[in-house]
Formats: sequence, structure tokens, C-alpha cells
Amino acid sequence: MTEHADVVVVGMGPGGEEAAGRLAQAGLDVVGIEGKLLGGECPYWGCVPSKMMIRAANLLAEARRVPGMAGTSSVDPDWGPVARRIRDDATDDWDDRVAVERFEGKGGRFVRGWGTLTGPRTVAVGDRRFEAGTAVVLATGARPWAPPVPGLAELDGRYWTNREAIEAEAVPESLVVLGGGAIGVELAQVFARFGSRVAVVEAADRVVAPEEPEASALIAEALARDGVAIRTSARITGAGEHDGGFALHLDDGTAVTGERLLVATGRRPDLGALGVACIGVDEKGRGVPVDERLRVTGGVWALGDLTGIGAFTHVAMYQARIVAEDILGHDPAPATYRALPRVTFTDPEVGSVGLSEAGARERGMSLRVGSYPVPSSTRGWIHKVGNEGFIKLVEDAGRGVLVGATSAGPSGGEVLSMLTLAVHAEIPTDTLRQMIYAYPTFHRAIEPALDALAPAS
Repeated sequence: MTEHADVVVVGMGPGGEEAAGRLAQAGLDVVGIEGKLLGGECPYWGCVPSKMMIRAANLLAEARRVPGMAGTSSVDPDWGPVARRIRDDATDDWDDRVAVERFEGKGGRFVRGWGTLTGPRTVAVGDRRFEAGTAVVLATGARPWAPPVPGLAELDGRYWTNREAIEAEAVPESLVVLGGGAIGVELAQVFARFGSRVAVVEAADRVVAPEEPEASALIAEALARDGVAIRTSARITGAGEHDGGFALHLDDGTAVTGERLLVATGRRPDLGALGVACIGVDEKGRGVPVDERLRVTGGVWALGDLTGIGAFTHVAMYQARIVAEDILGHDPAPATYRALPRVTFTDPEVGSVGLSEAGARERGMSLRVGSYPVPSSTRGWIHKVGNEGFIKLVEDAGRGVLVGATSAGPSGGEVLSMLTLAVHAEIPTDTLRQMIYAYPTFHRAIEPALDALAPAS
């Protein structure tokens, strides 16, 4: 027997929940389908609990910075309070009852299970069938992806992904992190600060490779100060068990070993399980193609990681608003990503928006680039220990507007907000120079970075 609704949302992560909630509040009959926990990766195994871990680790680092600044200090790390806070405050012991009640309170209907498309507007969940009179929204996100390293598949279920790292009740004596992207370096720093011997193995020639080279160097230096060993340009020939733990074997004949192995090499959607072939989408693709209003085909929209456009919660939430408005017939502004912000929550924090210098150059732009070191700013000088960082600006010289920026240092992600606005609104750099910058703040370092703008060599 087929059940009917106005809208069926498959996947109730942050974006799916946002779209479903908005549509239900607007009076539509909405069915939200989720196989795991309503809320998705972010509140249970991603953004929220990981930042709790980072906050705790940063407190340890700050305490260790007291000597020479404010007396003496002694730090005795304890993972217990961290694990309890994640379990009790962030995740309710990985129980989504509150989230389900929140969605149902908006008028939605929640179905626990894995949804599969069976047609343009039909979805199967086990032996149940749903038909959407108005729209189907695909928001199933992505799952951890492991590279084809010989022996790694045989370890599946025994190595950590971000989920097992978040759920950890104890800090391992040693940890090997496969992947030097944002998740890898954030968790590497956390566990190192809590006493684990950590090594990061990265195939690229630097960590957080999508960021500016200066940001990669800054993070690598910070990790090294915390005792993290970094192997870049690493060619892994095999993975296996070693002395009760794990080993990654490299082509130079060495091996990196640890009690635990964390695979942090990115995430990919499972299009085959979603059944997108029935709407003409290649199941072997890296994402579901969408237009500027997130439409896939007649009656079907997609959002979030599934689209392959920035695997960030804030992108999914942004897209969800557009999807909901489009379904409601409100003619939303088309999606634009020129000012897509991202933050790597290491210490120092690295926030960036828009294009990197290399990315802008690849587009053939005539560039002016300016940078300024945070320690040379008044606030950076006051901050002293732990003040490493910089502001870097990338200007399209032909138009006189910023197309990219990086804010690295204490509160780098917060300083980024003004630069995100500048890139998004295409505010002329001459206008930015006329602003009054509060003294002494970290964001005031943007002013000398503007003064330093010069043609890129």
C-alpha cells in the first residue's frame, strides 16, 4: 500500500532536517526519512562533539602557556570529562529523541529507515512505499571513504573513522592518522595534546592541501610543536596489523605504527544505495548534479554533501533554505558559492573564503596579493605566546575586489566573517581601506594586509 505526502525528504542530516522543518512549518505534509540519527553526522559525530574535543585540548595548551606570562602551571590531562560531555551534553548518548520530537512538533512525520528512490517521486523504506505529490528532496550526505590501500579493506570495522574517534572513551597510547585534511589534523592535535603519540600520513606534499601553502606550513609547525610526526608525499604500499595495533607500510621501506588507526581520507556519497539511476543520475559519480536552485530533475531536489559542493554543514543549511523556498514557489535567489567559507579548527585556527592565490591564478585573473603576520599586529603582540598566524588577501586587480582571503591565528574563523562579507558582496578594496578598524583587535590586521596588496609575482 502506498503512503502519500506532499514532500518526502530522504536523509535527515542538518540540511535535510532544515528543509523538512521549513516545509512542514509552511503547512505541507512532509515525511522525513533517516536510517541513523535525525540530525546526521554533524551533531553526533562531527562538528559539535569534535569542537568539544578541540575546546578541551585548547584549554590544555593554554594552561601550558602560562609560564613566562602569568606564573607557573601544571597540567594533568583527563579524557573522562571530555567523553562524558560528548555523551551527555552533545549527543544524549547518541539518542535523537529530542530531534525527532522537534521535527514532529513542526508538523513533520518521521520514518526510521534507509530510503531508496524507486521513481521520480516514489521512495521505498523497507516494505513501505511513499509517493510525493510535490517533491522529493535527497539529502543523504556522504560516508567515510577509504583509499584502495592493499590490506586496508581487510581492516574495515577495526580501524577508526571520525565516528569511533568521537565515541572514544579513552585516549590511545599511539595513533596513526591516515589523511592530513581538516578532520585528520584537528583530531591529531586533540589526541596529541591529551598524551597520545600521533603520526599523520598524507599522500599530498602538504597537510590541508586545499588551503594556502602558508596555512599548511602554519598547521604543520603547530602539530610538530605538539609532538605530532608528519609524513607528507607518502606512498603507502600496504596496511595491516602490527603488535596488537596497526601499521602503514611506505614505499621507502619504513612503517608507521600505532595502537589505533584513524582513516580520515574524505567522504563520498553512496549513490547506488540511494537508487538515483531511476532518475537518470550516474550511480558511480561523485555527486548528484544540480542546477542553481538545487533541482535534479522534475520534482526532485538534492542538497548537502550529496551535491559535491563543499562538504560543510553550513553549505547544506544554505542549500536547504533555497530548496524549501523553491518548492514553496517563492522564487529564491540562485545559489552562489564565490564566498564559500571554511575553517580548520586547529590551534592556530585557519579560516578561508573564496579562491586561493593559486586558484585565482588558474582562472587567469590579474592579481594583487597582500599579507600581514598576526604577531606584528598590536593584538598579536599583546597575545604573545600562541599568536602565530597571518592575514592573506587575494584581489582581482581588474575589478578591485577580493576574491579570496585567509585568516589564520587565534580566533581565525571569527576574523574571517568580515572577509567573507567582503568577498560575497564584492566590496571594493578602496572601500575596505576607508573603514575604521577597532583597536586593538585581531581583525585590525586586515588593514595592513590591504596596504600590502601588490601584483603577485
